[in-house]
Amino acid sequence: MSAMVAMDASMGEFAAPDRVLIVDDHSLVRDGLRSIFDDAFPECEILEADCLESALQVLAGAGDVDLMLLDLNIPDVSHLSGLERLRDDFPATPVVMVSGVCDRNVVRDALAAGAAGFVPKSLKRAAIVDALQQVLSGEIYMPELEVDDSQAAEEDMIRARIDSLTPQQRVVLGHLVAGRLNKQIAYELDVSMTTVKAHVSAILQKMNVFSRTQAVIMAGKVGFRG
Repeated sequence: MSAMVAMDASMGEFAAPDRVLIVDDHSLVRDGLRSIFDDAFPECEILEADCLESALQVLAGAGDVDLMLLDLNIPDVSHLSGLERLRDDFPATPVVMVSGVCDRNVVRDALAAGAAGFVPKSLKRAAIVDALQQVLSGEIYMPELEVDDSQAAEEDMIRARIDSLTPQQRVVLGHLVAGRLNKQIAYELDVSMTTVKAHVSAILQKMNVFSRTQAVIMAGKVGFRG
């Protein structure tokens, strides 16, 4: 197969991958993704791993790969920590998140954290190939998401309120989301309890809520973690 594969004019050209790493803890999913590569890129070498640690060991032994497919929920990662580790260690290699969950906040967070694409497992084979070709051509793939207008308006409002917080208030909100008490926050930030209480009070006022629980729920709606 030629190293360059022609695509239609709307997407330009992409380099067919020589080596790909699939990271997923379910063997059936890995088999399914492998079969897609076998059909679309028959000369591509497929490497597999069932967790992040295994993936790092595979990469240490095999060297560079052209593309990584990473499941969102593998046993030894928390949220996007696996993506962040791979992006830190292999910044030149595109990482595509693969997930059975297609929540718009998760998609947005993954792309913001450096994912080259987000591929729902529910996509048909042809659509997955199109997504991979888009990433290989140097673009970012984002799935079409059904968005309720009222939900989108609410999330925009919440983000605007969070954006109105000072950097220190955002840090404190992150601690609230993590479930920490005022005394724990004071210890972590090396400030007084009075300072923490002042920050919490300002957060509640700016977010227009009456309790820290309401603030945490509101932050959770847009995936804020601090």
